[in-house]
Amino acid sequence: MLTISQLAATAGVTVRTVRHYHHVGLLPEPERDASGYRRYSAQVAVDLIRIRTLADAGVPLARIDALLHAQPTEFAAAITDIDAELRRKVDQLTEYRRRIAELDSGERLVLPPEVVAILNRMRRLGVSERRVRVERDSWILMQALDPRAMPQRIRDKNAGFDDPETTRLYLACDQSVDWDPHDPRLDQLIDDLDAWEIKHERDSSRPGNLKLISSRISEETPAWQRILDALADRAERRRTAGHDS
Repeated sequence: MLTISQLAATAGVTVRTVRHYHHVGLLPEPERDASGYRRYSAQVAVDLIRIRTLADAGVPLARIDALLHAQPTEFAAAITDIDAELRRKVDQLTEYRRRIAELDSGERLVLPPEVVAILNRMRRLGVSERRVRVERDSWILMQALDPRAMPQRIRDKNAGFDDPETTRLYLACDQSVDWDPHDPRLDQLIDDLDAWEIKHERDSSRPGNLKLISSRISEETPAWQRILDALADRAERRRTAGHDS
């Protein structure tokens, strides 16, 4: 007969593990003998080794008891099912690892490759990582709020970076991120941006869902807030003048 320590050593587990198997009902707990010790038979040691082997193989503890008492055909069928489940988990983990390996600062996790390519293009142009992060967040919001507009927005963004003047203005806005909102340089930048909006027949008022995207940009810096407010005000005044004429 074996003590609990001897039983654990024989099966290659810890005493704590033996007690856990007692607790969950996998291994019967014998009564104490006259000396106050719990004594275990050789059969219990065999059962414990079988339990440990199944557990080490990835069999859930909740299924081990049934397997210990299963007929050979039942045991084989159950093992086949468990193996299939383990294979599904392995495939799932492999897919997780593949996705993690493809992540670029988390961008590929939530954005299509075409948008990630735009963000990388911005980095190559010299746009700051802070502005790239704001751009990323804006695309995430766009995808959630108006996914059907994504293809056209992607085309427009790439066309913009193909245009030297658009790129110049974009980089100028990036450089203004930490300017004081009353910096006189912002006046010229606002004039240039407004002229660009007029030339490209763009409306700076940002109706509907685009207001949320604009707010993500403006909340980053007071300078950008002033730029967006000024452009929206000028666009509103042009619309009002057009209605009055």
